[in-house]
Amino acid sequence: MDKRKVDIAIIGAGTAGLTAYNAARKHTDNLVLIEGDTYGTTCARMGCMPSKLLIAAADSAHDAARAAMFGVAVEGIRINGEAVLERVRRERDAFVSSVLESMEAIPESHKLMGRARFLAPGRLAVGDALEVRAERIVIATGSSPHIPAMFQGLGDRLLTNDSLFELQTLPASIAVFGTGVVGLELGQALSRLGVHVRLLGRDGALGGIVDEEIRDYAERCFSEAFYLDTRSEVADLSPADNGVAITFTHQERGELAETFERILVATGRPPNLTALDLHHSGLTLDDAGIPVTDTATLQCGDSPVFLVGDANGQAAVLHEAAQEGRIAGDNAGRYPQVQAASRQVPLSVVFTHPQIASVGVPVGRMSGAKRKGFAVGTVSFEDQGRSKVIGKNRGLLKVYAQRGSGVFVGAEMLGPAAEHIGHLLAWAAQGRMTVREMLGMPFYHPVIEEGVRTALKDLNARLHESVACDDECLESGPGA
Repeated sequence: MDKRKVDIAIIGAGTAGLTAYNAARKHTDNLVLIEGDTYGTTCARMGCMPSKLLIAAADSAHDAARAAMFGVAVEGIRINGEAVLERVRRERDAFVSSVLESMEAIPESHKLMGRARFLAPGRLAVGDALEVRAERIVIATGSSPHIPAMFQGLGDRLLTNDSLFELQTLPASIAVFGTGVVGLELGQALSRLGVHVRLLGRDGALGGIVDEEIRDYAERCFSEAFYLDTRSEVADLSPADNGVAITFTHQERGELAETFERILVATGRPPNLTALDLHHSGLTLDDAGIPVTDTATLQCGDSPVFLVGDANGQAAVLHEAAQEGRIAGDNAGRYPQVQAASRQVPLSVVFTHPQIASVGVPVGRMSGAKRKGFAVGTVSFEDQGRSKVIGKNRGLLKVYAQRGSGVFVGAEMLGPAAEHIGHLLAWAAQGRMTVREMLGMPFYHPVIEEGVRTALKDLNARLHESVACDDECLESGPGA
């Protein structure tokens, strides 16, 4: 093998890898960015952007179909599946092109194309002909769809979000497996575009919602529009002449057999780490084979290796990947003077309708004793003025604050405009505002945000309720 020595090697040129490269380059010009497949981020190629393009088409169809409630007659709605997916790909390719343009700005001497794998600590093989010796390494290899064994052998009838958008037209029917964020977003969008959809989960989870009351409310909402079973039982699944035959338990009719044109598997995206030969890396791995990583520094143990983005399995969203890339790139550049970074308040959004948002401390996941350290305020959007005006008055918002200090720590929401309300609440949590300070902010009338004020008023009242609190409760804080 040819040999090359660098200060920093970054494996993976997705969102996390690119931001790590930009951060690391401020410290050294002797670095390489290694890509094993094609340039263009997961977000642009098969994640955030094409899925939101499909959702935008679905929302347009849905708005046209419901126009009658406003006294507006829309006749003869026809969905052109070929045109829908053609626009998805056209606009998706434009987003990918912008990423490729940014790659062109990177010097050729800093780019390597080939699969990377560890030969030993600090030594990487890139393809079959080059060995890179790196003083520091950033692993940013992303993730790939998980395909359980029961779906093997279905050929082109099997889709993931990596392949769905390459269809030439919409299928007549589809069974979606996985009721997490990806499955829920795509399942609802396809249903709104006229596809016969069955959305099947196994463990009761739905769109990443933690709070049980909100989760149950969400299941009722979505089930009114398309078939959803978060605890389905599949007895048989096999290829058929005209699709895939599935026998499953129907919520009301018992065992049911149906044939679907396509199957969409959205059962998770595990980190792309297997091909790295991590057993040669010298890193300590957890039970899932992922290097043990400090979330504040992204450093793997005390080694000069950093793990970021989807590859560390912590928060598979773009803004987190970008933030982690900056942290790891800076720490790789200044190593061994590694610094713990102040992380942004967690924020997630699910682009369904109603939308789902989660901000900050997941109080709904806490034990009973620890949860007593926080007060909870609630509002329903069913009678909220602006939401009723636009015919989107479904949903719940729960807001959380620390008892004693009154500091706002987070929220969980199902409802209209959650993508925007989530941002407002994330900024308030990151700024460590108190509930009283938030109530002192302006609220225009009539807007959906008035529902936030109602929830905060409820929260403020509950902060002053007398609650028995043990030591564990009293020790709970915004960072718990």
